[in-house]
Amino acid sequence: MSAVEHGHHNDVSPGHPELTTLEGRNKFVGFWLFLGGETVLFGTLFSTFIALRNHVAGGPSGKDLFSLNLTFLSTIILLTSSLTSVFAILGLKELNVRKMRFWFWITVILGLCFLGLEIKEFTEYLDKGLGYKTSAFSSSFYTLVGTHGGHVLFGVLWISTLMVASYKKGITAITAPKYYIAALYWHFIDVVWVFIFTVVYLLGIVGS
Repeated sequence: MSAVEHGHHNDVSPGHPELTTLEGRNKFVGFWLFLGGETVLFGTLFSTFIALRNHVAGGPSGKDLFSLNLTFLSTIILLTSSLTSVFAILGLKELNVRKMRFWFWITVILGLCFLGLEIKEFTEYLDKGLGYKTSAFSSSFYTLVGTHGGHVLFGVLWISTLMVASYKKGITAITAPKYYIAALYWHFIDVVWVFIFTVVYLLGIVGS
């Protein structure tokens, strides 16, 4: 079996393979700038939702619709996926490509489970009369939660593409930063979900 298939490459070493090259370090700077823009985006969506969450226009409110059991299950799944991505990065730092792939694939599966629950949730709300244009509350709710769901889908596709490529490329000075940054992105969308769970669902169920 080749060195690449083992995940070992003579231009990287255990510890911080993602920082081996200047290009890799520059990618980190660019990624943090990207996350800054993403934080502004979600901050705007959160502010809009908070301002409009009581404008139900006679339609159902969050208190009428939200199920804490379903949302709590979604939260557990997404937080667990954050943990599995940590295990994947441990595999990266050990230059163990098989370990990294295994835990990243588990992360992808958990991400798909989360998306399946979100589709189920949205379908139930539509059946109960909460369309996108029903009220200012519904528009801001679907925009905020749907944007997060779109980010989860993007993360699933991103990590899946990297894992498929990893069977050929293994862990190198070029690929290591890509794996690491994808995991950071996944942590970011998990953190955003914790805020959504608190601001949208918990406050929505408690009522105002």
